[in-house]
Amino acid sequence: MRDDTRLAEPVRCPWPGEDSLYVAYHDFEWGVPAYNDGILFEFLALETAQAGLSWITILRKRQNYRRAFDGFDPERIAAYGEGKIAELMEDSGIVRNRRKIESVVANARSFLKVRDEFGSFSVYAWQFVGGRPIINAWKGVTEIPVYTPEARQMSKDLIGRGFKFVGPTICYAFMQATGMVNDHVVNCFRHGELADGGQR
Repeated sequence: MRDDTRLAEPVRCPWPGEDSLYVAYHDFEWGVPAYNDGILFEFLALETAQAGLSWITILRKRQNYRRAFDGFDPERIAAYGEGKIAELMEDSGIVRNRRKIESVVANARSFLKVRDEFGSFSVYAWQFVGGRPIINAWKGVTEIPVYTPEARQMSKDLIGRGFKFVGPTICYAFMQATGMVNDHVVNCFRHGELADGGQR
């Protein structure tokens, strides 16, 4: 007799496909509101690395990035000099793009300045969405915009503060990843869970 007691797979956004790493990221991280400066800096660094590449490519290199960039400690990264950058350019575990590597260093320095000015980077970043997640109601992924006015405003302000690789599209991906917007499609099981106030 066939066993039909197994739980059915939940309905989720289609983009993770069947890749277990991508599914776990979708189910437990993407869109979860993040208020911790360490988490926010890590995602900012990873999103800038992703520019022009697929997110899954960066996700697969995430542990390598954490190792190479001292656990994404902005104080340590801000002190990197040319020798460390040259060392990172030889690290096959990350994307060896000099401009992207240099942008992480520049962004760490700007990040620390923002933190000093606002008390935390979180306070600064969340102001662009009014301090609470924007809950969208997309029926399909084709409805989700590449960026929004809020992301464009964040991008302009970050660039003005010396941040690199932070165009509106990157900023919107950052907002999606850190839960500043809930862009799970409405029939995805995570949309409702996060709309009810989940955070990390």
